[in-house]
Amino acid sequence: MPVTVFLVEDNKVIRDNLIPTLESLAAARVEGIAETEEDAMAWLDSHDRHWDVAVVDLFLREGSGLNVVDRCRARAPNQRVVIFSNYATEEIRRKALQYGADAVFDKSTEIDSLLDFLTQLNGP
Repeated sequence: MPVTVFLVEDNKVIRDNLIPTLESLAAARVEGIAETEEDAMAWLDSHDRHWDVAVVDLFLREGSGLNVVDRCRARAPNQRVVIFSNYATEEIRRKALQYGADAVFDKSTEIDSLLDFLTQLNGP
């Protein structure tokens, strides 16, 4: 069964490229998309346990990905939250983990690591 992904990404070009990549290379199924913090919170409120992994951009045009990650703290034990950002500095990584992220991946250099993370959630 594919990993169910909730994607929080405000850049349409990145979304349009990332979704087919996740679906074809990581056996993931993107079930929800949000472009803003407010939309992400609303989706999470109405889909409480209907996702396996939230993939969250850090800097959104409206709101903050860190607030979305913080909102996910009350998730089920099997649910994961990752930051996928162009700004994955050591300080950002530390802060994201403090907010409850399970991992942080740099968009420009760690797409393979994100795909590996999602693939491992599928199991053997």
